[in-house]
Parts: sequence; C-alpha cells; structure tokens
Amino acid sequence: MGEYFAVSKLDSSTVDERPVSRSIDQDAVLTAYSRYASVYDLLFGLVFEPGRRAAVRAVNTQPDQRILEVGVGPGLSLPRYRADARIVGIDVSPEMLAKAQGRVVREGLEQVEALHEMNAEEMHFPDDSFDGVVVMYAVSVVPDLTRLFSEIRRVCVSGGDIVVVNHFASNSMLPGLAEMAMAPLSASIGFRPDLSEVEFARHAEIEILETRKVNAFGYWKLIRGVNNHPAVTA
Repeated sequence: MGEYFAVSKLDSSTVDERPVSRSIDQDAVLTAYSRYASVYDLLFGLVFEPGRRAAVRAVNTQPDQRILEVGVGPGLSLPRYRADARIVGIDVSPEMLAKAQGRVVREGLEQVEALHEMNAEEMHFPDDSFDGVVVMYAVSVVPDLTRLFSEIRRVCVSGGDIVVVNHFASNSMLPGLAEMAMAPLSASIGFRPDLSEVEFARHAEIEILETRKVNAFGYWKLIRGVNNHPAVTA
C-alpha cells in the first residue's frame, strides 16, 4: 500500500488570500468534528449508509477512475469503491482523517491513493486531476459554496461526474419552520440547515442530470451532475 494510508497536511503558503463572506464558522465545524470523531460511526454509520452506497455507485462507474472525495470524514465510504479505482480523500478535521487512516490500514484498502488534511475551498491539486468528485454530507458545513464548487469544477475533468449527497431545506411547513429557526445558529453550530436546492444549483454551476431521495424518510437527496465547464484557475 506504500504511502496510501499516510495522512498529509499540504502547504497553503502558495494560495492567494481572498476575502470571502462566511455564514459558517470553520472553527465551529472543527470543534464539532473533533467531538464527533470517536462516535461518528455509531451515530451516523447505518443511517447514512444508503446515501453513501448510492453516491459511490453514481460516481465510480468505470475502471481505473481517479476520484476525489471531499469531506471524507472517518472514511466510511472508502470500502465501497471499486478495487481498480484510485481514491483521494480530503478533510479539514485531523481527528476524522485519523479515523479514516485507521480504516484504510485495518481493511487493506488498496484503492485509497491518499488522504490529505485540506480546505476544500483552496485545494492544492492541479487542474483536471480527477475523473469525478463526490461530496457526501459536507456541503452544508463548507463556509463558501461558490469557492468550493469553483475548486471542484477546476480539479474535475470536463465532462466528469460531480455527485453530492446532502440535506436540503424542506418544502413542508413544520420542517421548514424548524430549519428557519435554526438558521441564525449556523455560524456557531457549523451547519446550514436551510440550504435550498435552488441556492445549491446557483453555487454549483453544474449541469444537473439527476436528483433523488436517499436514506430513511427521504430527508437527504443525491444530486448527480456533470462538470460542463472548462478548467478554471481559482
């Protein structure tokens, strides 16, 4: 397996500083993830598993694909990829990545090429590095969705699949009211409960091919799109 299971923290000194408007506090996200890391599998393993399986099937469709998983967390999805795939996972949480590293070693996941501690808004990969990109349960915890998807489109080849699994704001009255009530807390809890599909599409700027419900109660959705933009330097 070589260095496949070696978690690296890549240098950010070459990244231009750009002012951004943030509704999510990344420190709050990191704090929350450090608390959840030891119990994440127990709390979210089974309940989110159908969405993980569906996302992997949607993005890992061909032999020898190189796929980026943004927000890899503790690596629960990593065993689901084809053995001939090359998977690179990134996350901002060192605690989560340590769990993923342990899983790769323990289960002998040869398809995992690398795990990196990295901010998805300023990735350190060359343009057109990946055949596909998948983001599971992480879109709502990223501070700047415009930057996130600008980077995703840049590192994904033109025509590559971009697959997202996430919770989106409900059109039903009671869940919608609860989401609106929680929205002012987004900055402190590190999660946006009121992200709509319309807002997602505006930031993502991808051609959406499919949207379907996944997981129990259909509270989460899988969105499969294609990167129809040429590489853009972020």
